[in-house]
Amino acid sequence: MLKSLFKTPTLARLIFYPVTVLIGFYILSPGVFSGQYNDFDISTGALVPKSEIHHGGPPRDGIPSIDKPLFIPAAEVNFLSGNDRVIGLITQSGPKAYPIRILNWHEIINDGDVVVSYCPLCGTGMAFKSPGANFGVSGLLYNSDMLLYDRETESLWSQIMGQAISGKRKGESLKMLVADNTSWENWQYRYPATHVLSDKTGFSRDYRRSPYGSYASNESLYFPVSTKSPRFHPKEKVIGLELNGHYKAYAFIELDKSGGKIIRDKIAGRDIEVHFNSQHRSGFIRLNSGETLPSLTSYWFAWYAFHPETEIYTAEN
Repeated sequence: MLKSLFKTPTLARLIFYPVTVLIGFYILSPGVFSGQYNDFDISTGALVPKSEIHHGGPPRDGIPSIDKPLFIPAAEVNFLSGNDRVIGLITQSGPKAYPIRILNWHEIINDGDVVVSYCPLCGTGMAFKSPGANFGVSGLLYNSDMLLYDRETESLWSQIMGQAISGKRKGESLKMLVADNTSWENWQYRYPATHVLSDKTGFSRDYRRSPYGSYASNESLYFPVSTKSPRFHPKEKVIGLELNGHYKAYAFIELDKSGGKIIRDKIAGRDIEVHFNSQHRSGFIRLNSGETLPSLTSYWFAWYAFHPETEIYTAEN
């Protein structure tokens, strides 16, 4: 949502780096926007309060999705270090890694019957089944989280909710897939035959740097959220799980206390296992039957904004 994210140079010149223009562009230059909601029609109502849908700065598709992704073998990757974050996914064609270095600038990868999305403001990397659908970046936000739109019906979709909040498909949900937010070193070690989204995207972007500065570590939020909790630092990473309408958050600061041991817990009457890798700052959750469940790694503020009723895991003394 900063100047290099824009395809239009005129808009880019209005942006200061990094925080002031996100706010200033939104407040001081409303005339350059194509309508309060980027010309998306929500006149028939939305599943969330319209007053809580905010313009993020860019016009629709001002942050360009990658619609024809190119993948390369791990052995050919020369633009990632071991500590770089990736969203890892097991696809029909095998394991794939989508570097957050690239997702920071594009947010959506349309990859066949799968859409991979990343919201830098919430730290949320999610993958969904999307047969026949093609998604773009709307430029709108709800609870500081990106709203995708499908180009066929122009319905708006909440990433974290995985649901269309307006348009012809309002109320429909996407099937969330198991996706791993981990380090490139960890993913490559586990899946040496992985392919990786190439940095040859067809767009002129500096993938060596993040356009969000220190946002991931400071306490500031760029946009309003409906509710907050002081329980953890706003940007504390959590693994959030939804199971049968029940929600639970596993904060990394609590998981670190496990000493690498598998955490056995219960939610919605089901026994689960939480596996956490402290070195690579990643984890996953399984049923005791061995089935891995889709879970969400996000900033604490984002998980709580969507799920204020969440249970919170506390490590045993």
